[in-house]
Amino acid sequence: MKAIWENIFRKGPADDPILHAIHQVPIFEHLNGKELNEIARLTHERNYKLGEPIFKKMAPGEGMYVIIQGSVTIKDPETDMVFAQLSSGDFFGELALLDEEPRSASAEALEPSKLIGFFRTDLLTLMHRSPELGNKILINLSRVLGERLRQTNKALAEQSS
Repeated sequence: MKAIWENIFRKGPADDPILHAIHQVPIFEHLNGKELNEIARLTHERNYKLGEPIFKKMAPGEGMYVIIQGSVTIKDPETDMVFAQLSSGDFFGELALLDEEPRSASAEALEPSKLIGFFRTDLLTLMHRSPELGNKILINLSRVLGERLRQTNKALAEQSS
């Protein structure tokens, strides 16, 4: 039975597409509602058209993206090698949170897509305001990068055998 009175101002992850999306990203794993709201306030929402680049190979890495709606391809534009095709709930570009190295691939919208960006400057702001939260994110980011490195090593080992 539904309550007669409810907090109509409270939004949970299911009610807010940005909160729902970041709640699913392992980099923001084990964060409470207040911490997720803090991150959501720092994200930048943008819509991309079919074929529109999100970033190009060799562009400065500024941050990561989470796909709210739509799909994205990550590829090398010189060889047309596709590294990944991602869809709603997926994230990419997280290495740029740690360094300013140029992008190693291009990202392009495969259909009209809505993404949120979380950039290095946002992370640095967050670390200044809330060092404990910043450390949680950095530890989670390290885990994600470590897992991706293990998967890459495994794939390379399988190719060579």
